[in-house]
Amino acid sequence: MKLSTVAKGVESSLFFNGPSTGYNFGYLNEEIKREIRRKILKAVAIPGYQVPYSSPEIPIARGWGTGGLQITLSIIGPEDRLKVIDQGCDDSVNAVNLKRFISMMTGCEVTTETTMATLIQTRHRVPDTPLKQGQILVFQVPIPEPLREVEPKVELCRRMHAEGDYGLMWVRLYEETVRWGRVTVGARYPVLVHGRYVMDPSPIPRWDIPKLNRNEALLLFGAGREKRLYAVPPHTSVEPLEFEDVPFTVEDQRGKACELCGSRDSFLDEIPREDGLGSRWCCSDTDFCSRKRLEVSRAKGRALILKKDARI
Repeated sequence: MKLSTVAKGVESSLFFNGPSTGYNFGYLNEEIKREIRRKILKAVAIPGYQVPYSSPEIPIARGWGTGGLQITLSIIGPEDRLKVIDQGCDDSVNAVNLKRFISMMTGCEVTTETTMATLIQTRHRVPDTPLKQGQILVFQVPIPEPLREVEPKVELCRRMHAEGDYGLMWVRLYEETVRWGRVTVGARYPVLVHGRYVMDPSPIPRWDIPKLNRNEALLLFGAGREKRLYAVPPHTSVEPLEFEDVPFTVEDQRGKACELCGSRDSFLDEIPREDGLGSRWCCSDTDFCSRKRLEVSRAKGRALILKKDARI
């Protein structure tokens, strides 16, 4: 990964002040953006390590994605194509408002297509479309500390990370396995990054955990309320904590398919029907679902043309 990939907004920030908004490019002032970029570089150099940063005030409440927004505003440039998703959806209130604000402050192009985006900000999902080299995925993180569930004292958590002492986390997973026959942790499943630090992957479903392992994109995590950021560089090992005789498993979607596109290999949301009779399953990733439906439509069109040709 090139240094310019992370710090690409530096030069453009100095010479572009946004589309006549009266604010600095990216809203944040240059000193804050430089500080965040320096902390990102440190986080990239130490995968999975939580780096403290200033977490400046921005015009949204803490807990609504301030950490991810601060990272995005610090590294984005006017030539970028931005995509923002919330639970995989491009049209949710959170995603639309953040996208509108970032676009207004930078003048960058926005898109709903994962393959076309250079910078993706996400809340609680990893896109089902595989990411590629050169893309950056920014996570909104509510709680960055994976040991919070087993040790409430921050200073002790820091010591445990420094010493690589994750015994309490293993004990928690063991107790759940003994009591329930499986690990019941859903979102925020703990992972080991580069064989060293246990990391909170943000509240993504277990379905998305394998996508983090050796991903081609740069993964950045920002927790504005907790004033912490961390990173996973491209092609870095990210493994879920698991016992040899109790392997890690994702959500069981056997026998289920998207009602709109028919996909069985994407993460599905269960949506109650309006008549109250049962529920339906739909892709969480709206861009993946729309692309799948387009592919199915084209395949049906080709099949129809071949059928007509055969008759002739």
